[in-house]
Amino acid sequence: MLDQLLDELFQAAEDRDPARFFDVLPRLYAAAQAAEQPALSAALTRLGDLFERVPPLIGARLGVLCGALAERGADPAPVTEPLVTGLGDCLELAGRFAATWRTATGEEPPEPVDDDHDWAPVIDRLTSAALTREQAVALTEAWTCAYLRALPVMSILQLSPRVRTALPGRERLIAALGSVLDERADLEFLAGLLRVLDDERLIVLHRPTGRGYEVVIGGIGDNFQLHTLLADALSGPDADGLLDGVRPDPSWVLAATEGQVDRDAAPVRGQFNLVDANGKWIWNEGRPADIPRLDGVRVVVLDPPPYERSWTPGRIYPMMRPAIRVRRILPADEAAAWLAKVAPVAGLGA
Repeated sequence: MLDQLLDELFQAAEDRDPARFFDVLPRLYAAAQAAEQPALSAALTRLGDLFERVPPLIGARLGVLCGALAERGADPAPVTEPLVTGLGDCLELAGRFAATWRTATGEEPPEPVDDDHDWAPVIDRLTSAALTREQAVALTEAWTCAYLRALPVMSILQLSPRVRTALPGRERLIAALGSVLDERADLEFLAGLLRVLDDERLIVLHRPTGRGYEVVIGGIGDNFQLHTLLADALSGPDADGLLDGVRPDPSWVLAATEGQVDRDAAPVRGQFNLVDANGKWIWNEGRPADIPRLDGVRVVVLDPPPYERSWTPGRIYPMMRPAIRVRRILPADEAAAWLAKVAPVAGLGA
């Protein structure tokens, strides 16, 4: 069934028949509900060849289908490059839309509302601003479908560490996103995903006991999640060189990793005050990528919490599975050497 529908989709693209193309898309997705992972991956491989045959607006809808198949278990590798390239193209044009609109009208760019909105007045105003109508249409289309283009990329970035670490066109995508991010709060989720660290080494120092650890992390969305997972990874009996009295509730850990998030559950309680090598507080609202390096490695110092902190259980990226492991417990002299390098903790907000 999938192969037959894929044939129909390719034929609709060949015939330049968007109505038929959009008729096949939901039927293809419905058929995918009963397909196994190998069939889904094979379908995604074929779909990767289709992007260059369709115009941008149709490509945006095709991308959503690809993201949905990846969420059902298909290997996203075959569609990563066309999805990222299409998103980069779209964001560059969306950035030009915002800049051109401000110059031409002196106004804030319009809200990027749904497909049923009448964009003709917007196109007319841009056309009167020394753009050709074709240029105005292209910029407006990019502005309206930027989030749609971002959706499948956000899916595959959450689902695949391999995609995150070897993302094609990463620098171009980051630059394109930067050109429009101030205008588009709906793209902040994507911006955060592009900063996620994978296979990243941390030196973690527990100042009260003088113990130190080499920890490797990946797929952690923010420092709330890092805080909980560090407490879990470093919990253990003294005989193992780990830390007593900091073990988080298992429900907090489950919500921070792969479990369902109960927003009515009891709040997470902070076990530490996280501090960087410069003595500045590491705010839970930040991200692991914000933590500065010392001698080429990010350093986290664990101090006693100065006051009780709590937050809602969960994780910012629900489909992204975090990884954290203690690679080794530092020998006492190595831990002491690291602690001698870090600054004393600064005051609140310093």
